[in-house]
Amino acid sequence: MRVSTAAARGEVPGRVGQRRHTADAPADRAPRGSGGTARTSRRHDDRSARAGGPYHAPMIPRRPLARALLAVFPVLVAAHLAVQLLGAESWARPTQVLLMPALALAVLAAAERPRRRPVALLLVALFFSWLGDALPAPAGGDTAFLLMVGGFLAAQLVYAFAFWPYRRRSALFHRRWLLAPYLGAVAALVWLCAPHAGGLLLPVLAYGLVLGLMAVLATGVGAWAAAGGALFLASDSLIALRAFVPGFALPQDGFWVMAGYCAAQACIALGVLQRANGRPAEHSLPR
Repeated sequence: MRVSTAAARGEVPGRVGQRRHTADAPADRAPRGSGGTARTSRRHDDRSARAGGPYHAPMIPRRPLARALLAVFPVLVAAHLAVQLLGAESWARPTQVLLMPALALAVLAAAERPRRRPVALLLVALFFSWLGDALPAPAGGDTAFLLMVGGFLAAQLVYAFAFWPYRRRSALFHRRWLLAPYLGAVAALVWLCAPHAGGLLLPVLAYGLVLGLMAVLATGVGAWAAAGGALFLASDSLIALRAFVPGFALPQDGFWVMAGYCAAQACIALGVLQRANGRPAEHSLPR
């Protein structure tokens, strides 16, 4: 079976078709008068550092460059989604290939130095995601689809590797009942798509399994990353259904796939930054 990238990634183009939180110690009573709150905060941070406790840095530093670059990403996303809604196909690919580089620049500016291992792996995953967005453009048919799947399979493997150190906080070991929706989603996807995948069954099956593993492991990183993993699974499920299930059609599916994809990448990036910048996630899993 041949799957065109246009059908799979939506040409509409777009990506369619292609610690448990430790509560802060109670702050000392701030002295009356100006500067009390700042002095109290500094004393609290100094005590945390001397005790070996976590330093609660902001998820996004207050440096102007980091804030500015982070603001560029949603602007580009809004422009690309507008292109999807308007059906302006000639602008879809050019706007799409700008998304992951913009997010990577924001991560570089926001990550505290020295940059920790999860941030480095996040940047690698964003690079492979960009390849998955860009490589299929000059190709066609099954070749384009396989290039897209190859890029994103590499991205999901890197994400899974980045999240693996947090596995004992994830649904694999904690609140295992949360595995049910992930396993159910992957199983239903395979059941629906396998009969029509033809020669693409093995790569699509491998991608689905790795994507599901990444989404489960993301629950150990924190709430932001968990949301990103779930959104990634939902977005790519729409891609698979559109590509392989005859008659499946969702109005403006290019818009929904790209909205889910961009939100997923942004949530994962925020989750990794939250942990890497020294601020534990509120809770890795819901209670």
